[in-house]
Formats: sequence, structure tokens, C-alpha cells
Amino acid sequence: MELFNSSEWYGCHDGLEELWHETAGPMRQVLQGILQIAVGQLHHSRGNLRGAMILTGEGLGRLQRSPDEALGLNLLALRHQARAWLDALQAEQNTAGLQAPCLRQVEPKHGL
Repeated sequence: MELFNSSEWYGCHDGLEELWHETAGPMRQVLQGILQIAVGQLHHSRGNLRGAMILTGEGLGRLQRSPDEALGLNLLALRHQARAWLDALQAEQNTAGLQAPCLRQVEPKHGL
């Protein structure tokens, strides 16, 4: 999460890929979606806009089938951020004004 949120895309990729290989079940798709969004950002940082668009789209597709919260993360917020990036990339718009996607922990539910 720290690597993702500090835009350390390459290091994030390595860490998430290792975790992804060790994971089974529905959380494997969640990890792969987050991983693909990180790789999309890596492509973008290197000027590969086509690669950024493809990987962001694939990651978003995987997360669309996921719950809004998983692994203690707010996936709904991540999906919104990834959608904004994908829309801008597909429209060939300047992404300079967009904040890089970030991972947010799920807000604790306060009960009685």
C-alpha cells in the first residue's frame, strides 16, 4: 500500500506480484486488478500511453467484479480513480491534472 500510494510503481508491481502468486480464491482477482492498475501507472510514467490504457482497463475490469471493500481496502474509491484515468487516456486527454490512483483503507464502522 505504501509503495502504491507513493507512486513507486515498479516496486509495488514486484511486491504485489509475489503476493498474487501466493493467493487463491476471489482475492487473487482483487490483487491482480490492483497490480494491473499499478502497471498501468508504470507504463504511463514511461510514456507508454497505450500500455497504460490497456493495463488500467484490465485492472478496472477485474475490480468491477469485486466487492466495494476487500483486503481492508476501499475498492470503490480505487475503481473511481482508475475510471477517471481510463476515460482520460481513451479520450487522449492530458492527465497532468489527475491524481494518481491511491489505496485507501476501509473506514472503520462505528457502532453502538
